[in-house]
Amino acid sequence: MKKDSTGALIFKLGIILLLVCAVVAGVLGVVNEITADRIYQQKREKTFAAYSAVLPAAEYEEVGFDKSQFGTVDIIEKADGGEGYVVQTTFSGAQGMITMVVGVKESGSKYTCSGISIISHSETSGLGAVAASSSEKGESFRSSFIGKDKNIKIADIDAISGATITSKAVTEAVATAIKAVESIA
Repeated sequence: MKKDSTGALIFKLGIILLLVCAVVAGVLGVVNEITADRIYQQKREKTFAAYSAVLPAAEYEEVGFDKSQFGTVDIIEKADGGEGYVVQTTFSGAQGMITMVVGVKESGSKYTCSGISIISHSETSGLGAVAASSSEKGESFRSSFIGKDKNIKIADIDAISGATITSKAVTEAVATAIKAVESIA
């Protein structure tokens, strides 16, 4: 019996690896197809809950804005009844991207924050992640933005100890969200 040459063996192993990868990719594709609608629905529910937490309304309608001027703003939606706007923004935190919703209401002659809700983040547990937590410190941090206008600074809020970068990033995102609403109002 003649032994396979090294080249033939490598070729056989390559074909086997290709077949295994094709089967795995096919299975992942099928699973993705089966779960895509459910994942989308859960994401919409989570986003609507975040919208309702910062500015309650039955419906929200997307409005146009100059994306080139406000690069971190993903979408602005007007709450039904003209109560205000919700602004979804994605920006860089200390450990990665943070997606947050900011409620913006007209207060007298200026626009102010009616609340913030963090949808997703990759901040350090126990530090920057406190911004999104249901802990007393997280609640205090988020509520400290209520009533603040576009001139908000980190000194104006209840910043998170040890998470200066996250606190500053959220503060800047709130200011940008308010400025974006002012640009369309």
